[in-house]
Amino acid sequence: MTARPRAAVVGIGQTEFSKNSGRSELQLACEAAKSAIDDAGLTAADIEGTVTFTLDTNDELALIRSLGIEDLKWTSRTPFGGAGASATLQHAAAAVKSGAAEAVLIYRAFNERSGHRFGQPMQRLPSARTNLHEPYGLLTPPQVYALWYQRYMHAYGVTNADFGLYSVVARRNAATNPKAWFFGRPITIDDHQRSRWIVEPVLRLLDCCQESDGGVALVVTSEERARDLRHPVVAIEGAAQSSVVDGDMSFNYYGDDLTRFVEAEHTARRLWQTTGLVAADMDVAMIYENSSPVVFYQLEAYGFCGPGESRDFIAEGHIDLDGTIPVNPHGGLLGEAYIHGMNNILEAVRQLRGTSCNQVQGAQNVLVAAGRSAAILGRC
Repeated sequence: MTARPRAAVVGIGQTEFSKNSGRSELQLACEAAKSAIDDAGLTAADIEGTVTFTLDTNDELALIRSLGIEDLKWTSRTPFGGAGASATLQHAAAAVKSGAAEAVLIYRAFNERSGHRFGQPMQRLPSARTNLHEPYGLLTPPQVYALWYQRYMHAYGVTNADFGLYSVVARRNAATNPKAWFFGRPITIDDHQRSRWIVEPVLRLLDCCQESDGGVALVVTSEERARDLRHPVVAIEGAAQSSVVDGDMSFNYYGDDLTRFVEAEHTARRLWQTTGLVAADMDVAMIYENSSPVVFYQLEAYGFCGPGESRDFIAEGHIDLDGTIPVNPHGGLLGEAYIHGMNNILEAVRQLRGTSCNQVQGAQNVLVAAGRSAAILGRC
């Protein structure tokens, strides 16, 4: 635990998660934001800063006009999609600790299922990165990522059925989460193996995350102010991110060793160094998973097991709710919803408040990992 003043998450909010919200993305953002502000026991007038993703369609001016925030002192956007999920906490904490804003609203909202879906044709600006693969038909995340994952499968003898081990855990957790799309619908490994191929022999339908409509929001302020508010203090113990010279937003084709997630390794190293904590100190891990194999990479990158050991680590029950490091008790992005990883942060806060539907008893430290960005939340 660092002795320096910390920022804290004091409010969380969300809409329902659906396949057809029937509302604009701005309305979803406003609903989630108001819920988070109310949860914190604050008002719109208390919000001085905002953080969202570069991909979010909701303009800050439209949002503050709709919420009634009269004077916004500070704004920030994290690059990329889900890879920047945990970086939103880093940005908000930096604003609070620097004095740029006393209370910061983080938001992310979209109609990803009923609106524009990944893989649909869209007009793009010229991009050296995308021009290397899109002309050859690599348009969707499963297509793009599968080439990376296949090297891991080859190196360690992992099969698609092995990836299914995580899918079963995620949807078993989601089955007891009323907010989850897969509520009441656990799956077996046979169900996983019967689901259709998306990219053979790497990814099946049940390896892939949800396409969801919805909004999520959080409010971050100082630890000192948090102690005067309504909920137990959930401190941002540390946050870090990494981008490397041969890396990329959506895949890792150019690295020397495609069995590793180098950005996640660098992020983990920074996180452990700055907080004085280690993987063994974590009680719960919220791991971003747009598809099941990336959980394998991150379990290894963040030090929960060694290279190539994730398959056995999962098979032995270590990530189950009663395991050594429960992973995504709410069902994650595969089982609950895909809001670019932001709903994972909400679950981390609930675990530390003791209000999760799948509560891990005695949770004190929660890792929220999104590959190239990560944070540790702790209960004071």
